[in-house]
Amino acid sequence: MAKKKQKKSRRGSLGSVIGFFRDERFRYALGIVFLLTALFLVLSLISYLVNWKTDQDFEWSRVFSGPDIQVKNSGGKTGAWVSNLLINKWFGLSSFLFPAILIIWSLALYRIRIIKTWKAVRNSLILIILLSITLGLLFGDAGGTLGSGPGGQHGYFLSRWLLATIGYPGTLSLLLICYTALILFSTGFLEWIRSKRNPFANLFNPGREHTDQLTEEADASVMEPVQEADIPGSVEPDPLSSSSGETAGPLTGTSEPDVDPTGPGAVSAAQGNPASQEDVEMTIEDRSGLHMEDFNPDEGALGEYDPTLDLPKFRFPPLSLLKEYDQGETTVTNEELISNKNKIVETLGNYKIKIDKIKATIGPTVTLYEIVPAPGIRISKIKSLEDDIALSLSALGIRIIAPIPGKGTIGIEVPNQKPRIVSMKSILASKKFQEAEMELAIALGKTISNETFVFDLTKMPHLLVAGATGQGKSVGLNAIIASILFKKHPAQLKFVMIDPKKVELSIYSKIERHYLAKLPESEEAIITDTQQVIHTLNSLCAEMDDRYDLLKNAQVRNIKEYNARFISRRLNPNKGHRFMPFIVVVIDEFADLIMTAGREIEHPISRLAQLARAIGIHLVIATQRPTTNIITGVIKANFPARIAFRVTSMIDSRTILDGSGADQLIGRGDMLFLSGNEPVRLQCAFIDGPEIEEVTDFIGQQKGYPTAMMLKPVEEEGGEGPEVDLDKRDDKFEEAARLVVQHQQGSTSLIQRKLSLGYNRAGRIVDQLEAAGILGPFEGSKARQVLVQDEFSLEQILSTLS
Repeated sequence: MAKKKQKKSRRGSLGSVIGFFRDERFRYALGIVFLLTALFLVLSLISYLVNWKTDQDFEWSRVFSGPDIQVKNSGGKTGAWVSNLLINKWFGLSSFLFPAILIIWSLALYRIRIIKTWKAVRNSLILIILLSITLGLLFGDAGGTLGSGPGGQHGYFLSRWLLATIGYPGTLSLLLICYTALILFSTGFLEWIRSKRNPFANLFNPGREHTDQLTEEADASVMEPVQEADIPGSVEPDPLSSSSGETAGPLTGTSEPDVDPTGPGAVSAAQGNPASQEDVEMTIEDRSGLHMEDFNPDEGALGEYDPTLDLPKFRFPPLSLLKEYDQGETTVTNEELISNKNKIVETLGNYKIKIDKIKATIGPTVTLYEIVPAPGIRISKIKSLEDDIALSLSALGIRIIAPIPGKGTIGIEVPNQKPRIVSMKSILASKKFQEAEMELAIALGKTISNETFVFDLTKMPHLLVAGATGQGKSVGLNAIIASILFKKHPAQLKFVMIDPKKVELSIYSKIERHYLAKLPESEEAIITDTQQVIHTLNSLCAEMDDRYDLLKNAQVRNIKEYNARFISRRLNPNKGHRFMPFIVVVIDEFADLIMTAGREIEHPISRLAQLARAIGIHLVIATQRPTTNIITGVIKANFPARIAFRVTSMIDSRTILDGSGADQLIGRGDMLFLSGNEPVRLQCAFIDGPEIEEVTDFIGQQKGYPTAMMLKPVEEEGGEGPEVDLDKRDDKFEEAARLVVQHQQGSTSLIQRKLSLGYNRAGRIVDQLEAAGILGPFEGSKARQVLVQDEFSLEQILSTLS
């Protein structure tokens, strides 16, 4: 017992001593000491340059001598001795880097890290030695200047030895090699060159990104500097950042438990001695107001987390897979321009409207004629002549913009006689798209002025696409998807694709293991069944709620701030934090879903549209029936960004754009994009089916994830079966029972389609069939099991109920 008490008292005293050195106040005080020492050194060294003849060979024994010995150094006797030691006897003028090292260290103690502390100290020490030798080689002892020359005794004698050994050319070559190596390894230029020449460099050297990475806390700790581990990319955990008695495991920055520890980007953390960790007494003073368990204790120790290392070999599809349709040649002749101008002037002149000036801007499919009317002409009078101008030009799709926003002119858009195809390849290859600093850059096409139109989907934040059949709506969806595939890594973005028509988006099933997300029970990643759509949308709502909980715990406002913290390893994966990819939900034929499911679809869509923008879930909804019962007021209110292809009536145009214009388009990709007050007319980029197939084949042939991203299934109320009174059966009960037994499929959507019923009534019939023992219980996203195998058994059940 006495030995245990003695051992415990030793541990307590040792812990108090260690706690003193780890105290924040000690670190700040030490930082001040380093900074003052650096200033003292600078003053002493500068003074030595002036008074070196007097202070030369000033020995340490004379520092504590009496007042009869005088020095001229501004740092006194200590300054004279230190400066003589550094400049004369050691490294010469390169000794001025020693104060710089102390300043860097002082800033690190105050957590001001302009550069990596230990890397800067190491490089500075190497540079001191090289500069000393270089000065000794160039100037020798310089006739005794500064005592032993600009390079000091170290530089002088070592340069003489090198000259005698390998000669002047060899010495000069050796120094050049050393300087070049120092520059390459200190700036990372060699790593950059290697990554440019070999995009798979991370695969063969998984630890290189983490070499020389030290913990942020260790940069500021002078008493316990962290050493590099023997294994490349491994670092010892910072004892200041972990709680007592706990050993932090490897933090890979991913929530998937089955990551290959030997794969790219894998990092191991050296384990400390458990006994010594128990001895350490730690006091934590939390001034941030944040919960420490939500944050990564090894912040900065492993370097920044790179989500793309999950698929390090992934390559973006090259633009050579796409076709070049437009040759950049103008298809509008001068004769056509002059003829249109004369007809516009003549038509307006018939109504006594004089034109002062007219300007033509040629676009891919439409030419904009900007006119400046004479003073006193009312704009509304020109606007009312839209049909007359169309008649005189013998053209469809005439649109008058009165006035053009930001200009003092009136615009008349006239379709070209020979429209030009805008290829997706030219849009994606444009400088505007390639250099776009956007989270989700979408390249749609070209404006009237032939400029590439690019927007950020995260700023919209959702998109409503509408247009009649055959007007380019599906091509527009493909252009949106292709823009993202050419820009975003599979780790950064996932698609949820819903296609009731079953043919428009099926081509993207090849990239399931790379870019798609689905429910675990779903066999196909492209969702086509209405019931599956409902479950998927509800699952996305649950994913949205989970993400908001993570944002709340991390005390950030949006996905951009959250991922920035996670990448910098400021959030702890062991506490549930994970990297959040963007999720883009693409829904084609939205009208069909509303007709078959109604509120079951509209409710989760409205929730996602209202709340999901901050956590990176964005909706792209397309419909060919833009009527008010499909695009309701709730949906319109939450979809400020809209794309309108040609529609058949002005009523449909007003439903989409809150104004006319979409009914005056010429089709074949001619569209209006609305994200503010005035719509912008664009020619949508054309990407054909074979091109999409080439892109999906290129992506699908590469190594992907084991499965698609699995969404969290939502448990719905099923329990032990619904409480249904079979005495109050629906009139269609027997007909529905025969239907499900005949098809051996127990889905609500089947009863809806075959019996022309609403979703709610069909759902009640399904509950009655379950209570009667004809259908099995609810099984999540799977269809209910049909318990009756033949019509004879069914008739027996029906007769019993009767």
